[in-house]
Amino acid sequence: MLRFLPRNVLPWAALLLLFPLAASASETATSSSLGLTEHPIGWAALLIFIISYLLVVFEERLHLAKSKPVMIGAAGIWTLIAVHAAGDPALGPDVASTAFRHIFLEFTELFFFLIVAMTYVSAMTERNVFEALRAELTKRGLGYRPLFWVTGVLSFFLSAVLDNLTTSLIMSAVVLAVARGNQRFIAIAFINIVVAANAGGAWSAFGDITTLMVWQAHKAEFFEFFRIFVPSAVNWFVPAALMSMALPKGKPESGIDDADVKIGGFVICGLFGLTIAITVTAKQFLHMPPVFGMMAGLALLKLYSFRIARRELAYFEPESRADFKGFSIFNIIAKAEWDTLLFFYGVLLSVGGLATMGYLELASADLYGQLGPTWANVTMGTLSAIVDNIPIMYAVLQMSPTMDHGQWLLITLTAGVGGSLLSVGSAAGVALMGASKGQYTFFSHLRWTWAIALGYIASILVHLWWNAHHFGA
Repeated sequence: MLRFLPRNVLPWAALLLLFPLAASASETATSSSLGLTEHPIGWAALLIFIISYLLVVFEERLHLAKSKPVMIGAAGIWTLIAVHAAGDPALGPDVASTAFRHIFLEFTELFFFLIVAMTYVSAMTERNVFEALRAELTKRGLGYRPLFWVTGVLSFFLSAVLDNLTTSLIMSAVVLAVARGNQRFIAIAFINIVVAANAGGAWSAFGDITTLMVWQAHKAEFFEFFRIFVPSAVNWFVPAALMSMALPKGKPESGIDDADVKIGGFVICGLFGLTIAITVTAKQFLHMPPVFGMMAGLALLKLYSFRIARRELAYFEPESRADFKGFSIFNIIAKAEWDTLLFFYGVLLSVGGLATMGYLELASADLYGQLGPTWANVTMGTLSAIVDNIPIMYAVLQMSPTMDHGQWLLITLTAGVGGSLLSVGSAAGVALMGASKGQYTFFSHLRWTWAIALGYIASILVHLWWNAHHFGA
């Protein structure tokens, strides 16, 4: 997500995440870690992480999938931990294996949760659900101003269920189809979509990887995320209101309704809603992990896919049925973003390895101890405009600083919306830079960073006021 940043900023962007770690390395590690921050093995692990993350930064330039360097980096870091533990009679090899299994289990739950969510989104895409939405909007002949607000509102609410990447791509297709080359409108509308999609994902456990991680770590329950709905709405509305003043007048020509939902598309949408309900109910009342409900939902989707395949097969003549492949969930799963999923593995295991060595405990004491939780959470959220918010949130969860409920909601908010400050700060911004073919760029987004920053500040202040009774609790 950093690949469009100016060249001279790139190395510092990756190192900035690690500054608190390096700055604290001279302190003494606590007893809950291996205390390797002053050991050559600890230095080597930190160097491996920096190099692997820099290779992610230069992904576009090197044409190297981002999962490869972080997976190799994770293997290197844990090899160092295992070698040190095996050679230390006071530790023994079981220390490394136990720590690795604990972190790997966290990733496994996240992995299968995401697989199910991606499968549902891909299935709805294959059934033309989102194409039908695009066609419905383009045929209505909306003016530039109404289109700006409609795509923003839809992005805000859709991203609470879908991920911000999928939401932004759906809404960008609407804008591109309607605006037809009006670069001024496209640039502003795309910024609005990015901000709305990131803000919408912050107030729902299903809206972003970071909120899902907070939910799985039991730092906030499902319905407690709704408490940052108002701050998230403010985060989007403030820059949207300012940008709307620069919109061109008039309206583009209306398009045509050229897409219909395929057989079973609406039922799959209903099954996705049912899957969410099962997941939340199982978590709240049965105390089962979220992945349990999601896997149950995948079973329902697989069962219904058989029904879709049978119905579609009925439309073919008997002699042509042998060539019909049908609707298959396994084909849908194969199209998942495997590079992204394996990138999560590499990042989570690498950060977990640094935590095992003691770096994140030192960072927690240095950052949260000196700045205090409010300023530390605001700083971490701002940093997510440069560095991916997933390692930032996972680092905070691994640090596990002593914070009240209001502060955990604050870091959820800031990590979710901080990426909107720059176009490279979120998957939504990076994807739309590619989809716009030069009509929405890093610098066109940068022109409105001041307005987005006002929304960021306003959302924090609103949260401190709106949820004041959750601080100190």
